[in-house]
Amino acid sequence: MIIRTDFPYGTTHEDVRIPLPGDDGVELYARIWRPVTDEPVPALLEYLPYRLTDWTAPRDRQRHPWYAGHGYASVRVDVRGHGNSGGLPGDEYDAQELADGVAVVEWLAAQPWCTGAVGMFGISWGGFNSLQIAALAPEPLKAVVTVCSTDDRFDNDVHYMGGCVLAVDMHAWAATMLAFAARPPDPLYAGDGWKERWLERLEAVEPLVHTWLSHQTRDGYWKHGSVCEDYSAIGAAVLAVGGWHDPYRDTVLRLVEHLPPDRVRGLIGPWSHQYPDRGLPPGPAIGFLQETLRWWDHWLKGVDNGVMDEPLLRSWISESHRPATVYERLEGRWVGDTAWPSPSVSPLSYGLQGAPVVVASPQHTGLDAGRFFPFGNDGDLPPDQREEDAKSACFEFPVGAGERVEILGRPRVTLRLRLDVPYGQVVARVCDVAPDGSSTLVTRGALNLSARRGRDQAVAWPVGAYEDVTFELNGIGHAFPAGHRIRLALSSAYWPWIWPRAGSEAGWTLEPAGSALTLPVRAPGAAAAEIAFEAPEQSEGLGVSYPGTLDEPRPERLVVRDVARGTWRLEVDPRYGGTRVYPDGLEFSEDALEVYEIQEADPLSARTRSDWRIRLHRPELGWDVRVETRSEISCDEGGFVTSNEVVCREADEVLFHRTWERRLPRGAG
Repeated sequence: MIIRTDFPYGTTHEDVRIPLPGDDGVELYARIWRPVTDEPVPALLEYLPYRLTDWTAPRDRQRHPWYAGHGYASVRVDVRGHGNSGGLPGDEYDAQELADGVAVVEWLAAQPWCTGAVGMFGISWGGFNSLQIAALAPEPLKAVVTVCSTDDRFDNDVHYMGGCVLAVDMHAWAATMLAFAARPPDPLYAGDGWKERWLERLEAVEPLVHTWLSHQTRDGYWKHGSVCEDYSAIGAAVLAVGGWHDPYRDTVLRLVEHLPPDRVRGLIGPWSHQYPDRGLPPGPAIGFLQETLRWWDHWLKGVDNGVMDEPLLRSWISESHRPATVYERLEGRWVGDTAWPSPSVSPLSYGLQGAPVVVASPQHTGLDAGRFFPFGNDGDLPPDQREEDAKSACFEFPVGAGERVEILGRPRVTLRLRLDVPYGQVVARVCDVAPDGSSTLVTRGALNLSARRGRDQAVAWPVGAYEDVTFELNGIGHAFPAGHRIRLALSSAYWPWIWPRAGSEAGWTLEPAGSALTLPVRAPGAAAAEIAFEAPEQSEGLGVSYPGTLDEPRPERLVVRDVARGTWRLEVDPRYGGTRVYPDGLEFSEDALEVYEIQEADPLSARTRSDWRIRLHRPELGWDVRVETRSEISCDEGGFVTSNEVVCREADEVLFHRTWERRLPRGAG
């Protein structure tokens, strides 16, 4: 990593409040880095609920001053009801958040130091709302850089996958956002009224899981903010970026397919859910800030720098690698495609062979799935898949001597199934099996069988009948070498990713005749553009310190088996940040633990729990507040049962305590 201090421009920054239209007087808290110049410059906006004065401050400092040093006003804004912004928190990407975002874009464009041209960028939430605001087409918004984001809020987000309820992040992310929404404004920045504003927010907080589990098909709730509903509405140029170890990478493939080729470029590397310059596993990292600067210069300053001469899609193809839960760096190469779907990629089908087989996987199948959102931690990625494969029906296809099967895109399975119950799910994994038998997960996909005719409807399976189902797996770039085997593993359970349903323990019968795995194979002789990136660089860091504690560190992922009860428990420490001390004097600590439990023969035994403890302390102000939350989900034959609790304290005084108990009917999910 190169730390830059010698920028073309000197920089300055200030914190401001941006007024929003309307008569409620709400202002959003913003931090603006600007180049020292008398000339107006374009503005770049990153718009998030994650608190710019503490939680994202280290990351913000790596990039916003860098952009300012290269001639842009770089602006970080907290969403309404979060951080030190005014107003009350709402649902993710709700109409109010997007309308506020449009107002911020227009306010920036109207400032005397701005040329009137605005870009938006962000990762995850900030990438989501960049796309969504681009679809509202405010005139000043000329370009966006969206990283690890989605165009489809129902089928490519943290709530559902293939129409199945995502237990792992439907629960964990709702619990995380409950804890985040309950944090107070900071009196150093919010002033004396911080407590009153905090209590107003807390009265408005509602666990998001209530809403998410109330919409179990692709209805109008999920269509809102899903730009795939109308790609033509996006008025800005889009640089879409993802990583093969991020769950949102398929959005990049869809955007380069559906947006006009003169206004979109795609980039997919080996990365996890991180900006590609941060150097977090898996690498290699790239000079991502320099790459985005070319994008901004072209679209916001009119510089003819050849950025649109790059291939439509630049992708990393990983070489075969042994299974591991973390890779500092993967071996592979960059390839470029000038169209997508690419004429260099063709479908290659492998028919399944053998007699009909009953697949009734144990309910704890999936404990080796790895983290839904890998962040670059040591325990994030799936370990050797042999234990998972043993609980699945496996079909293998050898790669012959002198051959090499290189895939790029989304594999697809067609399966002929019979169910003896009305409901079920199927999970398909493609693994790279080495000569020594080790099994590396390459990609996977899932289908709720009631969603087989569309994610917008729930159709019960005709009991005792065969039907053919087809679904895609997540996109991937991977090379299977000679002597290895391509393994397709099919299971009827995948906990804790997929929430099981009563009756699903019966599984289903697979008829191999008429079933197939189809891989997107890149032609061996396909021309590869010369693709290279500069070394990663950033601006100087914030100087946050991370003091040690006396506590023994917990395992990141711990699996516990109760042999007598037949119960399996997965404990996950998400390791978002731990304890840190900021240069402005803030002492910030957070601790979270997620627990997923299931009995191997009972789908109704599934349980989740997430506990958060957050402390914010300013010794010089005598300010000491704590937030504690508990979130649980279970499911019986009638539906989901959720329980949430929030306790907030100032010093030792409880200022707020609320619990929520809800029963939500089990529908299509």
